[in-house]
Amino acid sequence: MISIKTLKTTLFIALAVIFQSQGQVQKYNGNPDTSFETARKLAFNKQRKQAQDTLNNILTKYPNYHDIRMFLATTYSWDGDYKRARIEFSYVIEKDPKNKPNWIAALKNELWAEKPYTALEMIPEALKSFPNDPEILYQKASALEAANNPQEALNTLESILKKDPNNKEAKDYIYSLGTRLRKNTIGVRAEVDIYNETFDPMQYYTLSYGRQTKYGSIIAKYNFTRRFSENGSQIEVDLYPRITTGLYAYLNVGYANTFLFPDLRYGGELYKTLPHSLEVSAGFRSLQYSTTTNIYTGSIVWYAGNSFYSFRPYFTPGESGTSTSGTFTYRKYRSDADNFFGVSFGMGFSPEFNQFNASLTEAPIIDLKSQKINLSYNFTTHNKQNAWGAQLGVTHQEISFDPGNYFWIYQFSLIWDIRFR
Repeated sequence: MISIKTLKTTLFIALAVIFQSQGQVQKYNGNPDTSFETARKLAFNKQRKQAQDTLNNILTKYPNYHDIRMFLATTYSWDGDYKRARIEFSYVIEKDPKNKPNWIAALKNELWAEKPYTALEMIPEALKSFPNDPEILYQKASALEAANNPQEALNTLESILKKDPNNKEAKDYIYSLGTRLRKNTIGVRAEVDIYNETFDPMQYYTLSYGRQTKYGSIIAKYNFTRRFSENGSQIEVDLYPRITTGLYAYLNVGYANTFLFPDLRYGGELYKTLPHSLEVSAGFRSLQYSTTTNIYTGSIVWYAGNSFYSFRPYFTPGESGTSTSGTFTYRKYRSDADNFFGVSFGMGFSPEFNQFNASLTEAPIIDLKSQKINLSYNFTTHNKQNAWGAQLGVTHQEISFDPGNYFWIYQFSLIWDIRFR
């Protein structure tokens, strides 16, 4: 059994070690400017922890060296440690409310933390110290847009331009904001398929109207085609309802009274975003002629920086078995989703896109062999109001009434969308 005397001796030694350790903690004793420069170099060379240790050490002796505290807060923000950054920014705001760079950095920290309403609460205090300051108002516009209030964001940016008509940042922001504010779109698409033998050119035209709503987007389309010396049209509606964060759907229904289109078509698909910039989906399409053809599909999408990769398979059950086809798509985006170069490769035949039947019977063919490649280029005007697209495709397809023989199809299409409020 341990005696009381032994316990007292052990406790005394432990306390002595603790006090000795604390006594060995050295307060900062050096040139703060030199140490600050060293810490900056460490931070910019991905040695953030060492930089933060150095900055915190300097602040033990110079707690009101605000540039150092601001830079420390900024490194926390870079690391996604928004709470610690907020504490340091708040300290400087309290001690030096006239420090505008600190206000800007503190507001950006809240926006990066996806807390736009916190930023909006801070902005009136910032504007008391800097009335009508364009940089503070710019952050206000960013917070308003993040809070899903693009109209007020636009009003704020316009107030900047009233006082500073040459403010390039505000002008550029207004242009980028235009897409969100223009909730209505009218689109025209024209396509021609030219065959190397057997058929005359086939023409396809689409007139569409789309509107963005708080529940998602809705697109109404009128499709017209001229094929086999016949004209036909189809009415179609697409819906993209938002269900919850990271989950949305696609719904489609179309009606026609001509053999050139299915009498009725409908379908649906669910899309789910995943970690690591991935998205998956699963759904179906149904085409109703004299009989009904069901197509099961889905997709795997990966966003890597400005690059987009997608693979979409199609499975179409039929009397002779299940037809399988697939398409791989790559896009390289530039400024936004409306400006890109794309290429796609496809193998197999799917009546989802190849809805015509060359033998002019009503039942669609689903087991033809086919290979295709498609190039596309999409771009917008400077103010984002007009979007243009051009596509060039080549298809090598088995002839439905002459199995084993193929023809070539050369596809050309032009797209124009105009957006307005």
